[in-house]
Amino acid sequence: MGHQVALSFEDGVTKVVKVGDFETIMDAAYKARINIPSDCRDGACGTCKSFCDSGTFDPGDFIEDALTDDELEKGYLLTCQAVPESDMMIQVPATAESAKTSAAAFTSTLSRLDKHSESTISFTLDVQDRDELAYLPGQYVNIKVPGTDAERSYSFSTGPDEDHSSFMVRITPQGAMSEFLRDRAAVGDTIEFTGPYGSFFLREPQRPLLLLAGGTGLAPLMSILEKLSANPPAHPVHLIYGVSREADIVGLEWLRAYEERLPQFTWDLIASEEGTSAPHTGYVTQIIEPEHLNDGDVDVYLCGPPPMVNAVAKWLETEGVEPANFYFERFAPKEATGGDAETGAPASAEQVESAGDTLSRSEAVSSMTTGRLSFRKEDSYAQLDARMGLELAITELMFGRLTDEQLQQFRRLAEATAACVGEGTVTDPEEYVKTNEAFHEYLFTISDNPVLLESYRRLDLSEQMFATFEQGTEIFARVSQDHVDMVQAFEDGGQEDKERAREIVMAHAKDAKGTMATAIDAVESGPGADRGHDAGQAPAAAAAASRAVA
Repeated sequence: MGHQVALSFEDGVTKVVKVGDFETIMDAAYKARINIPSDCRDGACGTCKSFCDSGTFDPGDFIEDALTDDELEKGYLLTCQAVPESDMMIQVPATAESAKTSAAAFTSTLSRLDKHSESTISFTLDVQDRDELAYLPGQYVNIKVPGTDAERSYSFSTGPDEDHSSFMVRITPQGAMSEFLRDRAAVGDTIEFTGPYGSFFLREPQRPLLLLAGGTGLAPLMSILEKLSANPPAHPVHLIYGVSREADIVGLEWLRAYEERLPQFTWDLIASEEGTSAPHTGYVTQIIEPEHLNDGDVDVYLCGPPPMVNAVAKWLETEGVEPANFYFERFAPKEATGGDAETGAPASAEQVESAGDTLSRSEAVSSMTTGRLSFRKEDSYAQLDARMGLELAITELMFGRLTDEQLQQFRRLAEATAACVGEGTVTDPEEYVKTNEAFHEYLFTISDNPVLLESYRRLDLSEQMFATFEQGTEIFARVSQDHVDMVQAFEDGGQEDKERAREIVMAHAKDAKGTMATAIDAVESGPGADRGHDAGQAPAAAAAASRAVA
């Protein structure tokens, strides 16, 4: 019989391989022409060490130098030795490109078009070589918009075992996919896509689930519900669906059907505008009940824009609840970058060029990202240490290579951060996180090294800062000066200046840990007045969710 093992790579590509009984993960991957990084293949070098996100396995034989007992206890394994005992999901510390694989390309035929309302359309594809399309419930693909050069990201709303593949789209003025579906699409059209992508997918249920959807963020949660219905878990599943207007309320008949198919499934609906048919008016955090959180022994799956992710995470923090797991898929419009307002699609090369240095590369790319949030101090420290390591590497790579124009932009980004800090505190948290992220990411974006850039972005440290920082958050006094001094070292350009830049990176990381620890402590022990303030942020988040597009 064997088992299915999902290999999730650092660049967002996911490959699903079938592993036979008594077969190692690496052997199965090689049969599928996926070259997981390896050296000895005997459990002696540790090159193939990966992390088991879900599932059970026999670790096989290995030596301490390759994998310690502590690492095994935490969930690490050697793919050259591990034999699955169930379906598994594994994080491989490499890009798909380095494993000599890539996201698969598919051709499909548009078989159904459902115009639910003026704001939402669903479409269904019959995929050629359907057996080759293996994805996990919650993942997304990049779809080429017929008749254009545009490409958009959409999550499956159907389960991975269904014969067809469906998607849900929020209709927006001048959206590339919106215009196609609204004005030109017809059954029989050929549509191409690549994928699957993303780390937002259902893990093996081991505790109650809380599913949170903003607008068409309902789509990947429908895929998750479909998978759960095929093998109902022993734990409760509760979904909260947040929208803005009456026209945004779609799919209720699907949710009612899951009440019949999925034991212990409940759901609720809330709209931010008054006068809709929704039973509640307000925002998703207002109708999360204690039983949905199960004293923190709960897995949260949330699909929505960054403000919704931030608001829910902050609300959980201020309520003193730390979920066992918090998985998210976030999407956001990119009108400010000249990108498509529909899904945050990339700005064109011409738009980026005309914008000059007023547009960072990070702002120009799509904002469809997936991941897991955790706000424990040790997780923050690990991420900051990882950022430090990457920044030391990028400093070594880029020192002495920046043009005058790049040095000028580097300095502008450094000085922008200072405007958000005063007298040892953060005066504008949202702007500070944005400017700080732009500064720290800059060298990666101009390096032409996609592996380093993707590794940096996967840290997603800014997401935690967004959810944790408040006005008045204490911050080390030298934070802005460190940025300026770093630029100065690059401008001076000598060997001793390179060493100075390295020392700044390491000292900055050490002090940043203190800032994050203080911020997290403040959230955990904040007074009731803070809870009122935090709850007040949720309306903006929920409103944004209803405007965004999955």
